[in-house]
Amino acid sequence: MLLELNPKITWLHYVNPSLKLFLLVLLFVGLLFVDYIHFHIYFVIGLSFLYFFMTGYSMKWLLLFASPFIVIFISSFTSMAFFGEGETTFFHFGIIHVTEESFFRGLHLGLRSIIFGYLGLLFALTTKPVSLFYSSMQQYKLKPKIAYSFMAAVRLLPMIAEEVYTLRQALKVRGVTFSRGITGYYDRIKYYAVPILAQSIRRAHRISTAMEAKSFNGDVKRTYFYQIGYGRYDLYFCLLLIIGTIACYFLQRFYSFLPIDRVIH
Repeated sequence: MLLELNPKITWLHYVNPSLKLFLLVLLFVGLLFVDYIHFHIYFVIGLSFLYFFMTGYSMKWLLLFASPFIVIFISSFTSMAFFGEGETTFFHFGIIHVTEESFFRGLHLGLRSIIFGYLGLLFALTTKPVSLFYSSMQQYKLKPKIAYSFMAAVRLLPMIAEEVYTLRQALKVRGVTFSRGITGYYDRIKYYAVPILAQSIRRAHRISTAMEAKSFNGDVKRTYFYQIGYGRYDLYFCLLLIIGTIACYFLQRFYSFLPIDRVIH
């Protein structure tokens, strides 16, 4: 989750990972039942502030990470606005029929996609996988064999990527070429998948044997090198979400600037 980009450590990185995940998922589910478009607009503004100024990454990386969700916003908005239904017509040309109702439905759907993208990025960019699994074991009693298995799988991904690169270079040195079309794709799968799958099976067997020998199956009570607990930053994060949600609620009630307030699907 934390890429090798040398981010600046902010207070969001010190929030308990399990608590952060629980609160963001709860917020995610709760926003599914909110139909007020102004609420979503103010919520996007607040999340944008958190994302761009409190995650600790440079602006170019933040814009790069957010670019797919900008594309999703545009596609969601246009697909709903151009081909929706409604009574008050804004624009009509051929099959494109933009109405007031479809325009605001598209805007509402696009804002939701931006919010969900921001929530995922906030968690991913400020949470270390190791801390998340250690927190799950210590606070939520996740079985060690499950948590350590996931951590081992995460650590194996760079090794698999390196193997793919090495195999590609070896095939290039040997002069192996692939034809175009379905036959070429089949040959690539045959040359890449078989050795990588065989090596992954051997490595997974060695890791599972080592974990069983070290009693990672949960039969004994374990101690932890990293102690993950709760602190003042967890309280700050909870208060931030509560105050931010209340502020968005009052702003959408008293500072509405669009002709429509609630979007009915």
